[in-house]
Amino acid sequence: MIVRKKENWFRMLFVWHGSVLPALLPRLLLLFIFSLGVVYFHGIILTFKIPLNPAPLTLFGFVLALFLGFRNNASYDRFWEGRKLWGALLNTGRSLTRQVMTLERVKNKERATEFIGLLTAFIYALKHQLRGTDATTDIKMRLAEESLSQVLEAKYKPAIIIKLMGEWVERGRENQSIDPILQARIDENLDKLSDILGGCERIVSTPIPYSYRVLLHRTVYIYCSMLPFGLVDSLEWFMPFIVVFIAYTFVAFEAIADEIEEPFGTEANDLALNSMCQMIEDTVQEMAGESITRIGKFKQHIID
Repeated sequence: MIVRKKENWFRMLFVWHGSVLPALLPRLLLLFIFSLGVVYFHGIILTFKIPLNPAPLTLFGFVLALFLGFRNNASYDRFWEGRKLWGALLNTGRSLTRQVMTLERVKNKERATEFIGLLTAFIYALKHQLRGTDATTDIKMRLAEESLSQVLEAKYKPAIIIKLMGEWVERGRENQSIDPILQARIDENLDKLSDILGGCERIVSTPIPYSYRVLLHRTVYIYCSMLPFGLVDSLEWFMPFIVVFIAYTFVAFEAIADEIEEPFGTEANDLALNSMCQMIEDTVQEMAGESITRIGKFKQHIID
């Protein structure tokens, strides 16, 4: 995800990186050439002029803009829900760390470090599951050997890590370093982790219905291809520029909706999961009294 400081209004007109314009240029260029052809052959093709009035195009464009607005709202809802889930993951991670590190009867520093490793491994395993990438490297850095093989063999690694955290809590209850009341409180936060995991999986596994996307996609391009015939009489050689500008607005809205529909990807406007994972890990390590550079030499520096 690209995060920038607010630019000057004039510089914003020429922003390239992070804009959908580079992906749209071939389509807009093709439409511009098509519009030039319509002007050039206006009333000449087979001595037949296409009688298309701008009025129906205006009405149709208004309706199309409304439908595109609904589509963008649906996509942004998915994006914002993903952001809220990862914000909840930050809060829940801090709560779990506080509960584990402030236990009066916890004397074994290694046990607390083991839990922090499980928690950070869950965060990275969730990121990789959502993106469909290999989590092996990140998980190996953060898990003990006895837990590593069990997690690596699993298909749904974050769920297995939650199970391991529950087992850690149960061992603490058995050796009386965690009382039943605190165990119940920690279990509540583990349930929140399960809810976050399920919410993220729901977004990934239930995209916007394909037929709805196809309908809007076809409608946008059919409308843009009809524009030159409706505007050629009134605008003549200036028409291609107006058509490309209108088409840029409609096609860009569709492209943005497609991009943010899957908020956990690696495109320019998707959620910055790499940075979020790093921030959550750093704050958890700091709360645990560990240096945030403890495993820095192993970390990959990946641009979101």
